[in-house]
Amino acid sequence: MSKIPENSVGIVEPQALHFDEALTLVSGKVIEQYDIVYETYGTLNGAADNAVLICHALSADHHAAGYHNEDDSKPGWWDICIGPGKPVDTNRFFVVSPSNLGHCSGSTGPRSIDPKTGKAFGPDFPMLTVSDWVNYQKRLAEQLGIKQWAAVAGGSLGGMQAMQWAIQFPDMVRHSIVIASAPKLSAQNIAFNAVARQAIMSDPEFYDGRYYDHDTVPSSGLKVARMLGHITYLSDDAMGDKFGRELKNDQLNYDYGAEFQVESYLRYQGESFAGRFDANTYLLMTKALDYFDPADVHGGNLATVFETVKAKFFLASFTTDWRFSPERSREIVRALTDAKCDVSYLEFDSNHGHDAFLVKNDNYTGAFRAYMQNIEVSE
Repeated sequence: MSKIPENSVGIVEPQALHFDEALTLVSGKVIEQYDIVYETYGTLNGAADNAVLICHALSADHHAAGYHNEDDSKPGWWDICIGPGKPVDTNRFFVVSPSNLGHCSGSTGPRSIDPKTGKAFGPDFPMLTVSDWVNYQKRLAEQLGIKQWAAVAGGSLGGMQAMQWAIQFPDMVRHSIVIASAPKLSAQNIAFNAVARQAIMSDPEFYDGRYYDHDTVPSSGLKVARMLGHITYLSDDAMGDKFGRELKNDQLNYDYGAEFQVESYLRYQGESFAGRFDANTYLLMTKALDYFDPADVHGGNLATVFETVKAKFFLASFTTDWRFSPERSREIVRALTDAKCDVSYLEFDSNHGHDAFLVKNDNYTGAFRAYMQNIEVSE
């Protein structure tokens, strides 16, 4: 008997597309050719007007929903929101979930082989911005026969992409779903990213980003980066509720080992992450976060940026999210309102911090579902 829940999209298989058309980046660099790995859920209707793009956050990837096999113990990263009867209802919508360029889960990135050298790109892989991701996603849409997204949705860095889509290609987006996100990073957030990158680059196994050539991984630095990041994703309440000051072995050892449960948990998270994520990709993704600031070209006036937007917006934030606090979402709402855009905004109680958009919350998923149900698509 299958362990897969009835409201799941079931077993899914990643797909890949190769692009020979060069992609010119914001930096001026050019990616001559590239591969994009993605998953789809649901069916594209005859009018091709029911497509929803899912944009992933820093450490997620194309596997947003369902399972890769019967024995999977864990579904895709946004499975609570994607599937039959869920907010992004796959009985109504055709969902496209790609891994971004520069990622390490199949799409072309730093550990891909550079055809010019026969070696991994490593640190030679060019810097990317959210705008660059939107450009490749547009090409992906065209290859899939999608001229307009019913919605573009994402949380955190994914929410930035959803926002940028509405700005960059206003005729291609009917609804922009921006969850637990921000119009740009605060100085504190940039600082957290800088410390995480420094931990990686200071690892003696980093070799200036050419660790592939040395058959090694800067795992110590990557572990510290993940531990730091994980602390910022959770709230003080969530960590207190989960761990308190509980000891790992019911007694103090008076040494520098992991004596508290929270220490053990963070070390586990760091080790798990270092075993599956690429260090150069982590550097690249955090820089893309740092660079995001669509209002910069308009002297910091976000409302001016939104004046050409045609999409309707749904924004959500969470009370204990201190990494992307509700105030950051309210900044976006004020700018959209000033630009006379159609915007819905809800703030949800949650003790899960920034990770709240990934955690089951009936109020949050219920409101998200209600909004998506009002998106008109052809039968």
